[in-house]
Amino acid sequence: MRVWVVSLALLAAVAGCGTQPMIQPQLARPQAPIEPRKLARRLEAMQPGWPTVRRIDCRRLKCVALTFDDGPGDYTGKLLDLLSARQVRATFFVVGQMVAAHGGAQLVRRIVAEGHELGNHTWNHPPLTGLTDRGLRFQLKHTNDLVERVAGVRMRVMRPPYGATNRRVAAEARRLGLAQVLWSVDTLDWQDRVPALVARRAGKAAVGSIVLMHDIHRSTVQAVPALLDLLAKKGCTPVTISELYGRTPAPGRMYSARVYKAR
Repeated sequence: MRVWVVSLALLAAVAGCGTQPMIQPQLARPQAPIEPRKLARRLEAMQPGWPTVRRIDCRRLKCVALTFDDGPGDYTGKLLDLLSARQVRATFFVVGQMVAAHGGAQLVRRIVAEGHELGNHTWNHPPLTGLTDRGLRFQLKHTNDLVERVAGVRMRVMRPPYGATNRRVAAEARRLGLAQVLWSVDTLDWQDRVPALVARRAGKAAVGSIVLMHDIHRSTVQAVPALLDLLAKKGCTPVTISELYGRTPAPGRMYSARVYKAR
């Protein structure tokens, strides 16, 4: 499994993913880690049936997971309209501050109600590898707690901003019952705000790919209809992360694609 190493220069260059001053309240000392399978069973018992996994067998179908980061934002509602019209589900990695912003909680509730999957993308999008243990815990736990309050579900996947992760990030994700999800196709939609270009890049996804996009960009949302057409022509089925793997991913472990041969 590949671990992404991100330089400070690259972090400074990323557009639309800037960090903001971080508040770090006192948090309780973490408990001893629990074995991933036990964590998964415990979460399943807490909220059975979420995220809803359709009867999609990605061992037989050509599945591609679509993921959207950094929202919910001004264009998330339009994106949900487009996905609903095509009966497509995706995974949304949400930023806590965006959920807390005006209209954010309503959009998160709609994401859940329409069968999509929610993932934790931290509170205000810092590179987690540079934080203290307390800061790291705050970024993930505060976002988890807020989403649970407003939407009634406990997230089970997370995406480290910039793909920056290490053993400490993995350990904290595991404590909170979160699997780490990276990507295998980067559309660079934050850099090139051209819908046709974004759709073409995403449409090249191979079977089992996890596609990275951002629903905070109008151009990305505008690219979605063409992207879905391209995937349909290839016989691909867009799915959530949990649907891609046929189960909720194991806490603490890292996923960037599913490698298998479609039958």
